[in-house]
Amino acid sequence: MNVTEQLRARWAALELRERRMVAIAVTLVALTLLWWIALAPALRTLTAAPAEHARLDAQLQQMATLQNRAKALQAQPRLNRDDALRALETSVRQSLGTNAQLVTASGDGAATVTLRATPDDLAQWLSQARGNAHAVPREAHLTRAAAAPPSAGSKDPQPPKVRWEGTLVMALPAAR
Repeated sequence: MNVTEQLRARWAALELRERRMVAIAVTLVALTLLWWIALAPALRTLTAAPAEHARLDAQLQQMATLQNRAKALQAQPRLNRDDALRALETSVRQSLGTNAQLVTASGDGAATVTLRATPDDLAQWLSQARGNAHAVPREAHLTRAAAAPPSAGSKDPQPPKVRWEGTLVMALPAAR
């Protein structure tokens, strides 16, 4: 006797009430499996879709912004090394003042900026150097300098500004 025949014989031996209970149990197990395998994952995906869509839209917007920036940088006229060096000197003088010194090296196409207690607007200056002089940092050796505490009579709630010391090696455009 094979397995199918044994199951049929057992089913026939069950009373009507027992058959109904087995049928209800099998139905409940089948419905539970249907829920776990087919319906619950689909409903989770459906409820998470708006948030995921918004996240992807924001990411797409950010990528489009970066693409526009890259295109704007590519569209800028190329500077020769001398013009870039002059623009970098001007930005160091105007933005960093006496707290920085620019030294150029003729061989490797780089300029070294030495910083002494430079205010915390260094990131703004780096952005300006990138835009105006097409100079990008190639090497940085920076440390936080001790900031002067606010004077005792000062009612200024602002914490002391961060100051930077060290050197930045800026890569300049290649000579043409």
